[in-house]
Amino acid sequence: MAKDSYHVVSAPKGGWNVKKGGAKRASKHFHKKDSAVDYGRSSSRKNRGELVIHRKDGTIQKKASHGNDPHPPRDCK
Repeated sequence: MAKDSYHVVSAPKGGWNVKKGGAKRASKHFHKKDSAVDYGRSSSRKNRGELVIHRKDGTIQKKASHGNDPHPPRDCK
């Protein structure tokens, strides 16, 4: 089963949206990016998914995995 991803993206009419991966519509809309990131992070933790934070131009700013990572860093045990 593929893990869910949650994307924090810029809304076309201003503000920020949180979208589940593959969805056309936003799950929730926020006026501030920090609020959208907090909501996306809590959703991805609850569903053991991945959070992808985008910049205003659409490029990826940061990724965070909250699930069982099949390829953990070598220095972690």
